[in-house]
Amino acid sequence: MTMFSRFSHTLRRELFGDFASDTTGTRLYFRGVELFLVGYAFYYCWTWGVYIQQNISAVLLPLGLANYIDVSLMFDHYVAPINAVLVGVLGLIGFFRLWRPAYLLALFAFHLQYVARFCLGEISHGSNLIGMGVLGLGLALLIFKKEEYRRRFTFGFLYFFIGLGYTSAAVCKLIGTGVTWPDGRHLLMWIAERKVDTLSKFGAFEPSILQEMVLQDYHYGTLFLLVGLLTEAISFLMWWRKFRYVVVLLVVGMHFGIFLTMNIFFHASTYLLVLLALPWHRIIDSMLERSRTLAFSG
Repeated sequence: MTMFSRFSHTLRRELFGDFASDTTGTRLYFRGVELFLVGYAFYYCWTWGVYIQQNISAVLLPLGLANYIDVSLMFDHYVAPINAVLVGVLGLIGFFRLWRPAYLLALFAFHLQYVARFCLGEISHGSNLIGMGVLGLGLALLIFKKEEYRRRFTFGFLYFFIGLGYTSAAVCKLIGTGVTWPDGRHLLMWIAERKVDTLSKFGAFEPSILQEMVLQDYHYGTLFLLVGLLTEAISFLMWWRKFRYVVVLLVVGMHFGIFLTMNIFFHASTYLLVLLALPWHRIIDSMLERSRTLAFSG
């Protein structure tokens, strides 16, 4: 067996070998994550649909499917809100296991709504993890018949692509800017720009504690950016179970750091990471076992 074969075998075991036990906690945890992804996909599509209906009349920057099909059909006759409802219905059909291709069709409609919403030149990546989660659910539901395999595949799929995505972000920063990317003066400039935006919108600007530190000495900004860059760089370590929860918690902390220093909160990504940052299935099983023990002893 070659080194690459051993590595791929180990990685498959680390990613897809967990969540095999068919306990109440494992089932509830998986279905909870599944419902979260379906619910957030509908939430995004409905929000985008209302915005499209009220504000968009032309495609300025084709994205994704918009390079191959005319998405201007989404702009009139309430097509976008109807498409959002379709995503919700397909999500429920997939959740209740009524039709196996449902999640993948929901993902297609989700992406169509995304490109219609962000065809004005403004690109958002706050919903990307939700889309990846729906893709994982769709593949699991279509390929596997046993819930155990669907569960193991979905969680492994999420940890793999989330780790790959964040590590790729660190690599892209270094390619684009080089080793000077974590220069605190970059963060200082960002805070100053956000101050102008906030003042023009609200008439007042109240910096957070971390922003105050950066404004007083930009070297704090260098430290904050360096910690964020290193956290992204090691995110691929969540592929291994012994590092997984620590690394995911570090990424969650990085998102709160982004919020405190840049006033940007990726709510969907952060909430999903919190769901993946702890062994909630074991916590649920432990709580159920404790409650049974207390009921028996009482």
